[in-house]
Amino acid sequence: MSGTAQDPTLTRPELAEAHAAADAVARAGGLTVRELTEPPEHREAERLLSHVWRTDPSSPPVSGDVLRALAHAGAYVAGAFLDGGLVGVTAAFLAHHPGGGAWAELHSHITGVAPRVQGRRVGSALKLHQRAWALERGIDTIAWTFDPLVRRNAYFNLTKLGAHVASYLVDFYGDMEDGVNAGQGSDRLLVSWPLRAPHVVAAAAGRPVDPPDVRVAGGAVLLDTDQDGRPRPHSPAPSDTVLCAAPADIEGLRRTDPAAAQEWRYAVREVFLGALADGRRVAGMTRAGWYVLTTKRESR
Repeated sequence: MSGTAQDPTLTRPELAEAHAAADAVARAGGLTVRELTEPPEHREAERLLSHVWRTDPSSPPVSGDVLRALAHAGAYVAGAFLDGGLVGVTAAFLAHHPGGGAWAELHSHITGVAPRVQGRRVGSALKLHQRAWALERGIDTIAWTFDPLVRRNAYFNLTKLGAHVASYLVDFYGDMEDGVNAGQGSDRLLVSWPLRAPHVVAAAAGRPVDPPDVRVAGGAVLLDTDQDGRPRPHSPAPSDTVLCAAPADIEGLRRTDPAAAQEWRYAVREVFLGALADGRRVAGMTRAGWYVLTTKRESR
């Protein structure tokens, strides 16, 4: 089990550090992050999530009544506010750790940020608030899924936060009908965020560790981008470190060339399933958009 509400190993300085890190990021963005506790807030959160995922208002990604039930049951439902307006929402619930029988981690189901405030670190403020909330309750692992084709999310999750990939999930949600994912499959990377690990503590304090320039260091390219923006696979010589490109702007590509976007889905799926089956681990994502996959004996 990752932790309990009476975990004696969690120190007051650790908890104070977590809250300080979350508060610092929120202040830097002019944000207030807090739990959402009242039905009107949950309805407002529903509307924001519907806007972000471009769904019909009658079919939001998560309804206000579900958010209300989660909050009432003691799960995590929080929002980020800018000048009094809701600009970000996140919701999470307790989950079983794989192979364990006790409630051992928090599963973060959804996080949405209003497009107009992209770049204000709203996502960072929400995740660090979530981290402090979990640690306060003796939970030291948070898990969630994300689309491996969305490069900025991969860099944020794996490098800026320090989460690590647990598995690659093929068509995790089945066919999706929202305006972001419709017709594009729903492959996801499941990540685990060890909240007390030294590299995560450093990242929360604004000191994330970027992977080195792996192309210069000799990483072998399994997948890159051709001149038309489509995936181009390679068959390099064996190497301890291999690289997989993510498309520069998959959301734009889905609008302008859905067939090319689908090619990326299949190409990245093939690389990840093969690499993970060979015993590799995902060491991170570079700022330039390369997934770095290494042999398991290498670690952070």
